[in-house]
Amino acid sequence: MKLKNVLIVVNDIQRSIEFYKNLFGLDVVLDNDGNVIMTEGLVLQDASIWEKFIEKDIIPRNNATELYFEEVDIEGFAKKLESYKEPIQYVSPLMKHSWGQRVIRFYDLDGNLIEVGTPPERKIQ
Repeated sequence: MKLKNVLIVVNDIQRSIEFYKNLFGLDVVLDNDGNVIMTEGLVLQDASIWEKFIEKDIIPRNNATELYFEEVDIEGFAKKLESYKEPIQYVSPLMKHSWGQRVIRFYDLDGNLIEVGTPPERKIQ
């Protein structure tokens, strides 16, 4: 078995496509009118369609899941994030873990938690 996609719920598909394209370089692979598959396996699902499908309320900023990306130029990404055309809500500013990895956490425009971190350092033996 192989994990193929991760689906997140968004309120405005076009706005979210632009967000993930501009900040993360993802492109649309398939647009099924309310369900958009992007590169790297990210699927954007229109919130109104999702609510009808699962017959439950959507709870943004529930902090139960996280999208994780890696970026070598984390300072450059942090500046790009700060200058994004819409306000970004941060969970934690750019920080350094005790093991040396630098990360930043924030919500996307719909309250989906995202972490961007530097790739782990690999020790050659």
